[in-house]
Amino acid sequence: MGSPKAEPEDQLDWRYLSWDNVNELEDINTQYHSLQDNGGTVPQTPKYANPFEWSAGYKMYLSILGFVANFSTTYAGGSYTSATDAMAEVWHVSRVAVLVGVTLYTVAFGLAPMLLAPFSELNGRRPVVVVSGVAFVVGVLFCAVTRLYVGMLLARVLVGIASSTYAVVIVGIVADIYTDARSRYISLSLFTSGAMFGTGFGPLISAFIVQNTHWRWLFGVLGIFCLAMVIVIVATFKETRGSVLLSRKAKALNRWYDAVESSLDSHVVQAEKGTPSRIRWKVKADEERQNIGQMMVISLTRPMWLLFTEPAIFFFSCWAGFAWSIMYAMLVVVPYTFQTVYGFDLQTSSAMFAAMCIATIIMTIVSRYHDGWAAYFVAKEKLDTPEGILYPVAVEAALLPVGLFWYGRGAQQGAHWIVPALGLGCATMGMFAVYLAVFAYLAGAYKEYASSANAAQSMVRNLMGGAFPLFSQVMFQRLGFGGACSLLGGLGIVLTFVPWTLIFYGPKIRAKSKFAFRGDSS
Repeated sequence: MGSPKAEPEDQLDWRYLSWDNVNELEDINTQYHSLQDNGGTVPQTPKYANPFEWSAGYKMYLSILGFVANFSTTYAGGSYTSATDAMAEVWHVSRVAVLVGVTLYTVAFGLAPMLLAPFSELNGRRPVVVVSGVAFVVGVLFCAVTRLYVGMLLARVLVGIASSTYAVVIVGIVADIYTDARSRYISLSLFTSGAMFGTGFGPLISAFIVQNTHWRWLFGVLGIFCLAMVIVIVATFKETRGSVLLSRKAKALNRWYDAVESSLDSHVVQAEKGTPSRIRWKVKADEERQNIGQMMVISLTRPMWLLFTEPAIFFFSCWAGFAWSIMYAMLVVVPYTFQTVYGFDLQTSSAMFAAMCIATIIMTIVSRYHDGWAAYFVAKEKLDTPEGILYPVAVEAALLPVGLFWYGRGAQQGAHWIVPALGLGCATMGMFAVYLAVFAYLAGAYKEYASSANAAQSMVRNLMGGAFPLFSQVMFQRLGFGGACSLLGGLGIVLTFVPWTLIFYGPKIRAKSKFAFRGDSS
């Protein structure tokens, strides 16, 4: 057959492709398929499927993968402190100079998502996750082999940049695949447990490695683990961003339509009009996509804009930043406490981080029953809003200041070591609640902008947390365990009112927002 006469581009019948016009799409594909002499295959492969309609099993697998990935990031952040004395001795620098590696890691961890998170919203999650994973492995292995103090600091920056993807983009992935608030909440509770468990498990295991082998194996073991994790991600992680999948589907269909038309002397005919029509698909998100320069500007400015124009994001960022600061301070303070007060060695004092791990496991289990408890005390119409998930965690967040007072008063001569250990566990439960509240609320309230919203709070959280290890030991030395913990506990009490403010005024705040979700949570 001869080729059809070329038609002007403006004679194409462009239609918007969405997940809602399935019937229209099937009708058009049937028309095109009937025009092919040799049949042909409609490009309707599973890789173009709506992520909301993926199987529950694969969604849960992604949630577990998110747990593992987030665990690896906080393990990388916390395990470093166990080798502080060993690295100071090798490079002939002070402990504070070595702890700069923690600060640089958290600064990079906080700033990188300002670019990576919006980029993943525009261009897809998978490229960012895969490339970041490879860079993560390279950075960790470089930490294991570098012979220079400066080399270690540079490697820590790379590790912070690369690993930050898993702490922020995964929240966006959860919003990509779940429509109902309960499933999203359960997935984010797993995500939170990965962060908290890794923070405690990192120094616990790394102290054993440093004391019994060589401190470089601290990074070697992590590098091997991360390499295995990245291989699994590359092999099994599919693109989850709905707008990106729609764009790819539209391009595949348009290529197929071109191939069909090039082999025919006629075109698809619209029955209702009776006139020739060359149908093509486009996606609204593609029309909104900017060039590279504009994308860079959006990527860098959107999180900052959200941070300073959205009250919920700003105050949640401060709340999360305080909790994160306490957690990073404990990486230095806990070994110092048990070595000073109880005379423990590095390995035994770091074993106290098991309290954080146990508390995380308890809170992961408890969080699965949050919706049931909330339903017993709170009206259903209030639970069906993004603020609905805040009721149980707002109560549990009070455990953070309680745990700080407990730890400070328990870490005294004559008190059994289990007393401050239990206080550490109590504070960890409170930190878990803060972490879960922030991620779950921002994912539910900002949906398609969840990654950018969390990039904003991640920046504040990590900049605050990264500074604390540099002066936390000095603060505890000067104020004493009781005085320092009382100061921090007092601040914790004040910030505990943040979620309650959103519970009562959140709907009004969202109603005035250009970015927040204004309907119910489903």
